[in-house]
Amino acid sequence: MIRPARAGDIPAIHRMITELAAYERSLHQVSATEGDLRTALLAARPALFAHVAEEGGQAVGFALWFISYSTWAGRHGIYLEDLYVKPERRGQGHGRALLAELARICMERGYARLEWAVLHWNSPAIRFYESLGAVPMGDWTVHRLAGPALHALAVGGT
Repeated sequence: MIRPARAGDIPAIHRMITELAAYERSLHQVSATEGDLRTALLAARPALFAHVAEEGGQAVGFALWFISYSTWAGRHGIYLEDLYVKPERRGQGHGRALLAELARICMERGYARLEWAVLHWNSPAIRFYESLGAVPMGDWTVHRLAGPALHALAVGGT
């Protein structure tokens, strides 16, 4: 079953975020707390959304997403920040069902696209996404400002 996340799902989502970070060899970068997730997901006007895959009353996967905008299409879209299914539950359709729910939301709302990033070495995920018809955006490279560089630009750049 796929459903919007509820307050009671936040501990499980947080655990799965740390599992995902460990898989992506980036656990040392996780500073988000359950409180951070609670604040973002349960805000009066949230900018962050989550759906969970539930099996036997337990969250076994999640999709964490937010609304994006395409200036070229002139319409909103969904940016999928994280998609994760517990390893022992993979291959049972949970990931596909989570993505299908986000695709349904896109269609229902008239959004132009559903997009996300995937690590270049994550071959199982790439094969899965391509099996759904997703295509890599080969000409694009993600750039990020964070930490000291973000601070330096904020306080010293005009």
